[in-house]
Amino acid sequence: MDNSYLIKNTTREQREQIVKDALGNCEAYCDGCASGYGYDLYQDYIDGKKELTEITMEFHRSFIKENPDPEKGGCGTI
Repeated sequence: MDNSYLIKNTTREQREQIVKDALGNCEAYCDGCASGYGYDLYQDYIDGKKELTEITMEFHRSFIKENPDPEKGGCGTI
């Protein structure tokens, strides 16, 4: 596992750049993107409050049903 992205191993500026690079660093409105799109999702990482893995798990958890219908099968996602 690459630990270089952990909060303890990065500065706020580095974390901000990591997020910008990951989101395509789009500074203006253009086809298929909008300035700041998704950026707010990672604000806690940039601020040093949550690791990227925590944010990712919370995001994925928001798509999982509490009580999936066993009659329908599948993985329990919406």
